[in-house]
Amino acid sequence: MADKFDVIVIGAGPGGYVAAIRAAQLGLKTACVEKWIGKEGKVVHGGTCLNVGCIPSKALLEASHKFVEAKHDFDDMGIQAGDVSMDVKKMMARKDTIVKNLTGGISGLFKANGVTAIDGTGKVLSKGQVEVTDQDGKATTYDADSIVIAAGSVPVEIPPTPLKEGLVVDSTGALEFQETPKRLGVIGAGVIGLELGSVWNRLGSEVTMLEAMDDFLPMVDTAIAKETQKLLKKQGLDIKLGARVTGSEVKGEEVVVKYTDAKGEQEMTFDKLIVCVGRKPYTKGVVADGAGVELDERGFIQVDDQCRTSLPGVFAIGDCVRGQMLAHKASEEGIMVADIIAGHKAEMNYDAIPCVIYTFPEVAWVGLNEQDAKAKGIEVKTGAFPFAASGRAMANNATEGQAKIIADAETDRVLGMHIVGQHAGEMIAQGVIALEFGSSAEDLALTCYAHPTMSEAVHEAALAVEGHAIHMANRKKKK
Repeated sequence: MADKFDVIVIGAGPGGYVAAIRAAQLGLKTACVEKWIGKEGKVVHGGTCLNVGCIPSKALLEASHKFVEAKHDFDDMGIQAGDVSMDVKKMMARKDTIVKNLTGGISGLFKANGVTAIDGTGKVLSKGQVEVTDQDGKATTYDADSIVIAAGSVPVEIPPTPLKEGLVVDSTGALEFQETPKRLGVIGAGVIGLELGSVWNRLGSEVTMLEAMDDFLPMVDTAIAKETQKLLKKQGLDIKLGARVTGSEVKGEEVVVKYTDAKGEQEMTFDKLIVCVGRKPYTKGVVADGAGVELDERGFIQVDDQCRTSLPGVFAIGDCVRGQMLAHKASEEGIMVADIIAGHKAEMNYDAIPCVIYTFPEVAWVGLNEQDAKAKGIEVKTGAFPFAASGRAMANNATEGQAKIIADAETDRVLGMHIVGQHAGEMIAQGVIALEFGSSAEDLALTCYAHPTMSEAVHEAALAVEGHAIHMANRKKKK
């Protein structure tokens, strides 16, 4: 029998490594098990987020956006950039360097906080027991008072479009293209599909997105979603809604995709195809049969509001449990669970988790959208402010989009915030704080914002809830 720990965390993604660090900070003897093999053939930390998700995709989004700015927007500002080109291989190398630095940084944080890193595949055997199998197949059993499962998720594959290396790829493969495909197909117009489609559209690909759903971004406020769709279409993204893929065939170096829409059966040919139809929990082999950890019909580990599983002493967090598959949601659950294990009181407000799509402009939201609030029978009042009326947005050459606030018609309490615009992912934190503290729209309206800033749009939207916006014509009767 190996060493005994107070806490063993299975998985070193944004949920697992944060849980491990927090537990160690609270004085618990903690180990974190990870099996992810990096490009250098060694175990690396950071999970999907740092290795093939949040971070590498943002590196490509930032580089491709700067390329578009230099090519099309600098001239308006008086900047003569000359002939601008993109070295895709160099862009990819920069992305890999960022990933390497960040994943290596987690190892440093483990050492600084006294977390024991264990390389291998972790499996919960029973209450208080974890088996770890290393790369050579050697299994070691560890005892722990508490266990945290943070196994993450993997891309969903669909039968009509089996993956074929280099031609039909998932989101991970789309981060490894070494040249810009002329014709790029993307199945799925959700968060991941829109971000990856935007990268390659900016670099010159003819991007067609096939989305089975009839509505675009149904989780976003309808007004914001419509504006986002219009802006992305203007950029060149061909988003086909109600397009259900029925099959595909690789012919040489091309991919022929068949789908049906309102017009009937259709067919398109691409040089590359990205399958972005969502992710599923990675729970296969994480828990031994009969261990007592219950899963639902979709493979998610069943937990309560504080992430306790059906097996005493075992918690589960992040993508492998209910809720949104977001790195920050996983991290906050990791902190909550570590605090609970240490004997502290802790909980999460799942109604105040922000979401961001890192296109340009960015789309961000938190809380209820207007259509869902009305579906719940909640009478609402709203206020919106366009960035076209923002001085800072004009200076930034970023006047597209708007900020919108949804408030309870009776109490004025903020129920949701939705933004499409430059830096929306940064500004949405104001909505999160408003929901956390039960703020009213009037609270935001009476707050002094720095000028000139993009965030002033949130201030004006709050004023607009009562028809008192300063920098646009008010449609509501003033009181």
